[in-house]
Amino acid sequence: MKILAIETSCDETACAVVEDGRKILSSVINTQIPIHTKYGGVVPEIASRNHVMDLPYVIDEALAQADMKLEDVDAIAVTRGPGLVGALLVGVSQAKAMAAVLKKPLIGVHHIEGHIAANYLQYPELEPPFLCLVVSGGHSHLVHVRDYTDFEILGRTRDDAAGEAFDKVARVLGLGYPGGPKIDAAAKRGNPAAIDFPRVTLERDSYDFSFSGLKSAVLNYLNSKKQKGEEVVPEDVAASFQQAVTDVLTEKTVRCAEELGMKKVVIAGGVSANTELREELANACSQRGIEFYYPAPVLCTDNAAMIGSQAYYDYQNGERADERLDAKPGIRIGQDHQTKA
Repeated sequence: MKILAIETSCDETACAVVEDGRKILSSVINTQIPIHTKYGGVVPEIASRNHVMDLPYVIDEALAQADMKLEDVDAIAVTRGPGLVGALLVGVSQAKAMAAVLKKPLIGVHHIEGHIAANYLQYPELEPPFLCLVVSGGHSHLVHVRDYTDFEILGRTRDDAAGEAFDKVARVLGLGYPGGPKIDAAAKRGNPAAIDFPRVTLERDSYDFSFSGLKSAVLNYLNSKKQKGEEVVPEDVAASFQQAVTDVLTEKTVRCAEELGMKKVVIAGGVSANTELREELANACSQRGIEFYYPAPVLCTDNAAMIGSQAYYDYQNGERADERLDAKPGIRIGQDHQTKA
């Protein structure tokens, strides 16, 4: 089954053709990072307008790479949420129009479930159940993936997501946007033990996260240095901050896996491309006999191939959308599923 998938939840205009949820026939991503960099972050209205301009060309390129015509696809899939409402609406409107004209099945996909499914593209042998750490600009979740369409959130951020904290710290350090890759690169030149930033673990039995206190600690450190006229080494701040985030994410994930008896740990989302997080989690899992899976960097950030993968399993589960499909910017994992066929 060949699914054409569209992703426009934020600032990446993407289209892909995926076969049977596991094989990428094509994947095209048009990034808007150069456009939004001068603003220090994504401007929703600008993102939406660029999706409108770019999406037709991205779709054409995805079909050309797959050596297919639009009539050859078996279904149309699109991200329905979460994300920026204007950006989501561009993709949803396009997908509904295509499905109606072609008389093909329409599948609305949850963006975070798509991030998890990116691992199926990287590891054809991977099957649920497993524990997934989802870390991105808007989400930090620990998810028990019971089956391809059965998810339970065991922990979530109570304030800032990990990716959001990376962006904010990168901004105050003057490293630029997007913050995750900038912090990762700077940290490689710094000392992770230079500054003892807090590791917020919350209640002993909690799998939730909190990064606002850590972000405030970085700001307080920088303000204190400025008031005293003391030198700041941005690379040391980046490395120490990144180490604090990584320590918390690793500790919570591994503890959760052990307490649930999970033998497979997966990571997903933009921050899962962070090299320190990958290394620390890989070591921690190896020491405990837990299998560890992580997607290639291009599958960590927003892409349409992951949407095509999850769409296949939603379709197999009997889920279908119709002309009432709408963008849902605040939808949570496992909620508001579509009509069953």
